[in-house]
Formats: sequence, C-alpha cells, structure tokens
Amino acid sequence: MSGHDHDHSSEDRWRHNGVRVIKGDQLDANTAQTPGMFRQAAINQARVGAQKIWAGTVAIEPNAKTGVHHHGELESVIFVIKGKARMRWGDHLEYVAEAGPGDFIFVPPFVPHQEINADPNNVLECVLVRSDNEAVVVNITDVDPVEKPEEVYWVDPIHQEPDQRS
Repeated sequence: MSGHDHDHSSEDRWRHNGVRVIKGDQLDANTAQTPGMFRQAAINQARVGAQKIWAGTVAIEPNAKTGVHHHGELESVIFVIKGKARMRWGDHLEYVAEAGPGDFIFVPPFVPHQEINADPNNVLECVLVRSDNEAVVVNITDVDPVEKPEEVYWVDPIHQEPDQRS
C-alpha cells in the first residue's frame, strides 16, 4: 500500500482515538484542590483516556499562598505563564526559589511544598503536568514553617552559575 492509499479502518480508528484538542474554556474544575489555588484538568483518564500523564492549569490570586501539600509518588512540572511564583519546600518549608514567565519548576515525588503568588497585583497562571493520570494531592496541615527560608537555585553540571533573575 502506498503512502497515498487510505485504509478506511485506520481513519475510523483514529477519528475518535487520535489527537484531542481541549479548548482552554472547557477545562474541568472537578479535580483535587489545595486551599489557595484553583486547579483545572485538561488531560486525564476521564477526559481523554490518558494513561500516564495528567495536565491542566493552576491559578493563584495576588499575594495568596497555597496550603502545604505533596503529590505522592508523582513527579510534577509547573510552567509559569504569567506572574511570579515563589516556591517553598521541605519539611518546614525551609527552602525557597522564584520563577517567572517562561520558567519551568520540577517537583519530585513526596516533596512537601507551597506555591506563593509573589505578585501583589496579578494572578499567577501556570500549566501543570504530572507523571500519572491521577490527580494525587496530599494536603498537609501540621507544618511549622521556618520564618526565613534559605534561597536555593539549582545548578547543574552544564550551568555552573545560577540564574537569579528578578
């Protein structure tokens, strides 16, 4: 069969089991939530049949912070679209780093963390992707945060000097 021939059974198969476009105004708020933030699912098992990832958006109001939480065994990636994210993490939220538009944040499994909108005037808007199709959120209520966390910027073997943009 040449590349121009069509297998109609393939067309039918991919019509409903192929690429999906989820419109930004059709996200699902019926997902696990943490106080202080608003998550909406775009990609998950229920919506598109995803087997290995969950993706959606998160919004945090100006000067707001979330409750402390972790995501169990899942890895999370946060991409900042708009605003200034301040991340605190650790058993006592003893570490802190900031990210702005275009920056990626990686959160390993079981790391207690808190997202803070460091902008007093604008909503923090991010895209969130997790390594499983379940929206695992474990909210932690008994954390005694340190008053002044240590600033930590990851330096990898390729980039020896940290990028500390304001």
